[in-house]
Amino acid sequence: MAPEALTQVLRPLHNLFNGNSPTNLLVGLGMADDAAVYKLNEQQAIINTIDFFTPVVDDPYDYGAIAAANSMSDVYAMGGEVTFALNVGAFPDNMDPAIITEILRGGAEKVIEAGAVIAGGHTVTDDEPKYGLAVTGLVHPEHIFTKGGAKPGDALVLTKPLGTGTISTALKRGLAAPAHVAEMVASMKRLNRAAAQAGQAVGGIKAVTDITGFGLLGHGIEMAQASNSKLLLQLNQIPLLDGAAEYAAQFIFPGGASNNKIFFEKDVTFAPAIPDDRQWLLWDPQTSGGLLMAIPAERLADFQSICAERNQPVWVVGQVIAGSGIEVVP
Repeated sequence: MAPEALTQVLRPLHNLFNGNSPTNLLVGLGMADDAAVYKLNEQQAIINTIDFFTPVVDDPYDYGAIAAANSMSDVYAMGGEVTFALNVGAFPDNMDPAIITEILRGGAEKVIEAGAVIAGGHTVTDDEPKYGLAVTGLVHPEHIFTKGGAKPGDALVLTKPLGTGTISTALKRGLAAPAHVAEMVASMKRLNRAAAQAGQAVGGIKAVTDITGFGLLGHGIEMAQASNSKLLLQLNQIPLLDGAAEYAAQFIFPGGASNNKIFFEKDVTFAPAIPDDRQWLLWDPQTSGGLLMAIPAERLADFQSICAERNQPVWVVGQVIAGSGIEVVP
């Protein structure tokens, strides 16, 4: 759902569980975050999340793998490891069973790559295919990542390039170059596991979110608000997938980019020199995007070193400063 519509739907339910939430629910009904976290004991907390969507690419195996990687990303955004997942699917009656098998195989093999297992699932009949996972993970209760906790002086790092929304829209319109599509697919299939592991290994990291449907700026605003701080982003340091700038210049964007801009733009300021098409790339909804992480300055070099050891790309895209909202400079 668009952020404004989702807020309207949830507002009447905001106080429904006031006073009734268990104390072991560490992350849930308060400030919006990427997944729910429930403490089991002093050493373990469960992470629970669910996500599914319609196809973003033509190949059924790739679609399944991308949907699975996207679904598991919320566990990594909370600092955890995936333990098992359940398939969530909706498929037309007339869809070739072999295609459904390939979708499920793509998802299953991505879950295996995460060191986890598919333990079951649920399907319904629908006119348009939809697939994703309900995911369960584990994390130490004292080592949870949330959207809050970023402090002035922290470096902001991003672990995947932007551009999946504009490139996938160009693909749907028959305008995307095959090389651009291939790079986009590879990026969307990449797990955020190594980045989360690097964050846990270096320690001292509190504020993390994954960049998905609300785009870099929408999810960044959520981090800024949860941290009572301001994010300063440097545009020329933000990585883009090959082709993203080209399609943005043609103003090829999904409808979600406009929804994000309408809802979040009151909290974002752009330097006058930044052209409109580059601004819109920051509103662009991402599928299976990277992690946005606030890294304490004294731990940044160690984090970059650990990422290099794990073959995990990372870009320093800005810093946390005093204030509120987001400011984007050239």
